[in-house]
Amino acid sequence: MSKLVIVGTVAFDAIETPFGKTDKILGGAATFIGLAASQFDIDGAIVSVVGGDFPKEYIDMLKDRGLDISSLEVVENGKTFFWSGKYHNDMNTRDTLATELNVLADFKPVVPESYKDAKVVMLGNLHPLVQLGVIEQMNVKPDIVILDTMNFWMDSALDDLMKVISKVDVITINDEEARQLTGEYSLVVAAKKIMTMGPEFVVIKKGEHGALLFFEDEIFYAPALPLKEVFDPTGAGDTFAGGFAGYLVKTGDYSFENLKKAVIYGSALASFSVEKFGTERMTNLKKEELYERIIQFKNLTQFDLNS
Repeated sequence: MSKLVIVGTVAFDAIETPFGKTDKILGGAATFIGLAASQFDIDGAIVSVVGGDFPKEYIDMLKDRGLDISSLEVVENGKTFFWSGKYHNDMNTRDTLATELNVLADFKPVVPESYKDAKVVMLGNLHPLVQLGVIEQMNVKPDIVILDTMNFWMDSALDDLMKVISKVDVITINDEEARQLTGEYSLVVAAKKIMTMGPEFVVIKKGEHGALLFFEDEIFYAPALPLKEVFDPTGAGDTFAGGFAGYLVKTGDYSFENLKKAVIYGSALASFSVEKFGTERMTNLKKEELYERIIQFKNLTQFDLNS
């Protein structure tokens, strides 16, 4: 079975949206990525850190999903990373109310020995030097390295970020970040520019407007599924990345045609994530539900073309 290495935060979130608010709940990039990837019954390991305040029941839940947590470091006298945010009425913009790095401030990732030959590496949103540290620990060059990042690192650690970008095969960022990274307004031009930085494939996420996949001179567009209600978009991007990576691990096919399918699976899983607060929907998701939603995505754009 092919292996997946996931690096990212395992964290607490406190979220407020027009639909309500939560106290501290389970969150973090690696958590959402892992839960999404586990839908494909793959061999995945989470590389992250939590404090002694992190409930054992959450760790057990990740293990129950088939995820290797031997490199989920627990700092007993430390506190887990915490983020709090409030979403505006459009659910696309938000204000960060609190960010407490806690144990993440001194995090040094350690890839498990048995995963240093993993075929796929998913670098969740973290400091670029942490992401770089994971790449450098791999004994065998992975078939595909996927990077997720954000504008914060473009503002605060651009040189380090560019080093990581030069070493990855796929980058996933949103439209605003693609424009900031390249200085180009056109996403087609921006994607071309990003490819010259290193990645072979560029995924530009557009939230409720879907996602674009770029490869050489080709473009694929995946719509977002229209939903009656969106409760919490916090983990949607990470869930997308987890579905994308999990599908590639499961299939072992890294062609443009198969990456198209990976984008659809990632989008489908993200559409579930936003239906409840935090990880609630993803922890209860059934494979039959995912299959039904994939069919919905197919029907969104399928039509006959008569000559």
